[in-house]
This record gives sequence, structure tokens and C-alpha cells, in this order.
Amino acid sequence: MLAATACTGSSPNAPSTSAGASTAGTSATSAPSTPVETSTASSPSTPGTTTPTTSTTPPTSTAARTTTTTPPSQPTGPVTLLAGLDIAWSVAVLPDGSALVSERNTGRVHHVPKPGTGGQATVVGRLPIFRTEGEGGLLGLAVAPDFDTEPVLYAYYTTESDNRIAAVAWQDGRLGEPKVIFSGIPSGRRHDGGRIAFGPDGYLYVGTGEAGDTGLSQNLDSLGGKILRITRDGDPAPGNPFGGSPVWSYGHRNVQGLAWDSRKRLWASEFGQDTWDELNLIEAGRNYGWPEVEGRQDNPDYVDPVAQWSTDEMSPSGIAVGPDGAVYMAALRGESVWRVPVSADGSAGKATRHLNRTYGRIRDIQFVGNRVWITTSNNNRNDRLLSLPLSAVGAG
Repeated sequence: MLAATACTGSSPNAPSTSAGASTAGTSATSAPSTPVETSTASSPSTPGTTTPTTSTTPPTSTAARTTTTTPPSQPTGPVTLLAGLDIAWSVAVLPDGSALVSERNTGRVHHVPKPGTGGQATVVGRLPIFRTEGEGGLLGLAVAPDFDTEPVLYAYYTTESDNRIAAVAWQDGRLGEPKVIFSGIPSGRRHDGGRIAFGPDGYLYVGTGEAGDTGLSQNLDSLGGKILRITRDGDPAPGNPFGGSPVWSYGHRNVQGLAWDSRKRLWASEFGQDTWDELNLIEAGRNYGWPEVEGRQDNPDYVDPVAQWSTDEMSPSGIAVGPDGAVYMAALRGESVWRVPVSADGSAGKATRHLNRTYGRIRDIQFVGNRVWITTSNNNRNDRLLSLPLSAVGAG
């Protein structure tokens, strides 16, 4: 395993802080340079929607830790789909409207039936993770585009020596044995990346972190601090910008969000260190600056972010493009969902903040039917997968 140095700033798993407060080693106090508005909606009183409280006594059984709620067929308010989770990291929606949810700290994968069918969530498999302190474990999940005809799930997880990606067959409602297709991604206590997603071109894109070794981000021979583009067999995808390399873009610190819009443009969230968290528009072969620059610097050698925020307001993880074409970003330290309208020329409009401090730290976001799903990441063994109306995040 690569040695990871102690790192300050926008750590995605740092304890939750109150509004305006900063974690140790973080000095950013300035307002975000992207104009913002804060949602004024108060925390709802519907049962199951209050901010989770910290539990210091772990449950004694799996049954005690994982509970489900069977929602009505047409819910109008917030609904808890899955609870009792030890960091619900990624949500992968299947073609039938059900979903698979990764649990970072245990390696378990949960299957959540399509809401309204009356089914109950179940654990359908476990990945062979190596889990210590920090941000590693079972992270991103991705569903192959032709899942109906070739049901295979892809998973990004941490071992004793690296982060890797495995293809896992979906057989009779269970996960089969993982087949490693790609390995050697640097791992560390911080900055393990972990988001994977299939692009419109059918290839698998992988967001990696620099594992606390900042020099990896500018090193094209390293897989750390990059966005990678690979085939389903784990080979560099045809047309990659650096010959036979899997690297698609570089100069990243810790990528945990990948999403495409209707113009097939790739957007990525980026954890800053002390000053700026970023939303980037990704182009093949481009250098996004870390560790030479953070945030907008107007340096022609590096790509500036489309939007940026002070680290206490964001710490972005999962992102999604909504039905309105805006980019939605799940904020950990910022304990919010940010809506960022983007235009045809790739610029960002006024960002608005939603669910501010309502559910605590938010790890992932997905649009499913006419609802939005989010996962919490409060590190209290009672994290949740929630289904909300689109209006809760400004999308409806």
C-alpha cells in the first residue's frame, strides 16, 4: 500500500460540523465564488426524516442494524427506503427500477426493490474489502448498459494493497464471485476516489484519488489522481488520449462524482484541500491542476473549474444530472444538495442550496423516476437511503 500522508482540508469523512465551522487544519472562510442561494425550507416533521443522531453502541446483529420501510405506491413526501447502514456509499439503479446499494464499512451490497412493489430490502452479497480507518472500503457501483441481457455489476473496493474494480455476475437475485478486471489504483487513509460509471460510449469511467501523495496527480504513469476510461475487461479504452494508457484526464485530487448531461458532456466533482471544492467539465487529455493549483487560477496550463465553493460549504461526493438538465451535487461537509444550472457553452449559472442541514452529510444522489434518492453519510451506523420529491432539491 502506498504510504498516505496526513492531509488537511475537505476530507469527505471528517465529522460533521455546524454551519460556518471548519475542521482542524482548514482555513477557508471566504464565501463561494459561485453565486448561491440557500433553501429556507425547515426540516420536515414527517417520521423518518429527521437528522440522525450519533450512536456510540454498535448494534449486536445485522437484523438490528438494517431496517426497511415499504413506501406507498405514490409517495408525496420523504420516504426512508433503507436504514441502519454503515455508510451507504453508492446507489446503482437496475433496469427494473430496483437498486443496489454499497455499504462502505462492511462490504455488503443491499438490493432495494422498486418502490411500490411491497418487497423488502435484502443483503445480496459482500465484496472482499480491506477496511481500516479512513475512506477505503466498498465504494462505487456501476450497472452495465446491457444489464437486461448480460447482468453484471461492477464494484470499486479497497484491498490491503490497492483499490481495484471487479465484475460481479447477478444470478438469481444474488451476487456471484467477483472477477477482478482492474487493479493497482493507489489506496491510502485519505483520497481513495471510488466513483465508477458507464459513459454514453459504453466504456467504464473511474474517478481515483491521489491517496495523500500529491505527486501522483501530475504523474501520467500513476493511476492516482485521475479519471480513467476502460473497457469491461479492464483494458484501456480505444481512443484514450495517452496511447495505451487508461488515463482520460489528470491533475485531480479526489474525484467522487461522475455524470453526463444530454450533450454527452462529462461532469466531475473534485475535493479541494484548504480553499476550493470544484465542479469540473472533463475533456480528454486535459490537466486539472492539482497540486499546482486549487480552484480558478486563469493559468493556461490547467483547466479551471466551472464552479467552485469554499470547502465548508461543499465537500462534494456523488453528482447527477437532473431531469431539468442541471447538475446536482451531494455535499458532505456542506450537508446539502447543490443545484447548478449549466448552459450549452459549458458555463454555470447561479447555484442554489437545498436540504441544508436536514439530513446531515449527503454522499450520493440519483434521479429515479419522478423522485430523487439520496444516501446519508453521518458515520453513526444508522445511515439511510431516502426517496424525496423532486421539489426537495429544486428539480420540480
